[in-house]
Amino acid sequence: MATENQKAPWDISRFVKTLNYFGVIPFLGSCRWLQKLFGGEAKPPSPPSEVVLVVGATGGVGKRVVKRLQQQGIKVRALVRDRKRGLEILGNKVDIIEADLTIPETLTPQVMQDVTAIICCSGTRVQPVEGDTPTREKYYQGIKFYMPEVVDIPELVEYKGIQNLINATPNTLRNLGQKILFDFTKPDAELKATWGALDDVVMGGVSESSLLLIGDAALFTGNVSTANSGGFVSIRTRNFEPPLDLSEFAGIELRVKGDGKRYKFIARSDEKWDSIGYCYSFDTVYNIPMTIRIPFKELIPVFRAKTLKDNPGFNPQSVYAFQLMLSKFEYDGELNPKFEPGIFKLEIESIKAYGNAAKPRLVMVSSAGVTRPGKPGLNLDEEPPAVRMNDQLGGILTWKLRGEDVVRSSNIPYAIIRPCAMTEEPGGEALMLDQGDTIKGKVSREDIAELCIKALNEPSATNVTVEVKALANGDRPQHSEPESGLFATLQPD
Repeated sequence: MATENQKAPWDISRFVKTLNYFGVIPFLGSCRWLQKLFGGEAKPPSPPSEVVLVVGATGGVGKRVVKRLQQQGIKVRALVRDRKRGLEILGNKVDIIEADLTIPETLTPQVMQDVTAIICCSGTRVQPVEGDTPTREKYYQGIKFYMPEVVDIPELVEYKGIQNLINATPNTLRNLGQKILFDFTKPDAELKATWGALDDVVMGGVSESSLLLIGDAALFTGNVSTANSGGFVSIRTRNFEPPLDLSEFAGIELRVKGDGKRYKFIARSDEKWDSIGYCYSFDTVYNIPMTIRIPFKELIPVFRAKTLKDNPGFNPQSVYAFQLMLSKFEYDGELNPKFEPGIFKLEIESIKAYGNAAKPRLVMVSSAGVTRPGKPGLNLDEEPPAVRMNDQLGGILTWKLRGEDVVRSSNIPYAIIRPCAMTEEPGGEALMLDQGDTIKGKVSREDIAELCIKALNEPSATNVTVEVKALANGDRPQHSEPESGLFATLQPD
């Protein structure tokens, strides 16, 4: 092998291939025309997509949740019992999957693929005994009480169905305060198109590396050489478009298995190619899996291998690229104490952002009154029909409560919303949120749908159970929507 003072043949074709992949000339900047000249311009990688699974998507609340998520540009997957009916109600611009919570075999891996949150609006089908259209409309609008009947078996829908949903939910939704950025255990073409080799060939060196997708991890491997005054290998992402906003997180978490060498993680908060890199060096232990946590505040600003003392620090609000590097240099001319030229191997299982305040990943629409059937001292004459008729309706409220308990014991960050009698009235009313399952009243399905979506972005809604009604004259204002946050005054379970 050639040493640092020896000359080795320079591979100009690999140099051009690197420039083409990233569309740049090192130290000068972007050069998109080069990509077009040598094989076409690649599409810049997008941040990992987030998918919200809406269960019971054709119901009165579910279809409104789907619509609002679409309006916000959020990718939606609709879980429905009848695909044909789902297309009629939701249209063909929604990812619709036909499945039934009461049949666990239908909850295939496809249902949960890439799902980052679930809004569960499923429920036992209840209808008026009288079946004419005017009666049905009045019944669902809460205008007049009609004798109801259940169509499903409440135990199967409200309890066992929720058990099946929880059992099918991926463990990624149980990781509090984390966001998976790259999951190399699930290799695909997009991962391969995002990461490319960036070695010292761009400066005349002969080191060579690559990123191999090996099924359960990615393998950063190759041969690092000090010939031609070189001595570094790296893999780098193309610039994210749009950039990642990680401002709600504390840092980056790497899950790796190394070879005993010291590597660098580099993040960039500027879209320019030759920009400041924010670096963190980490040691590995031979063939031992490790979790490396890199706080944003400990990233060192470096420009062309020199540290910047007066730099304001890394800006996680706009993250344009990541890079992993093995180099003979540390910073400011110091040598990497664990560097050895030759073959190297670093397995990467995942790259995550960590340290975010937990937010609900499962929002469940239940019902006010679930704790009242059989409650000592309760005056049934003053209770809503669902409470009075719980036994006649197959114990629907009892089974809803059992389903809530399944969610509460799941280790998934949740918010359980218990609406009072729901109507088809227009939304936009001030809401009263309370706990203890004592309030009575009504609330629009429009407002419940909006509340479900808000809960996904409210850390104060995490592991909270709350009853909801439209605010009426004489209600206690201290439980209405506070300025500090919709769920700020509530207590977790």
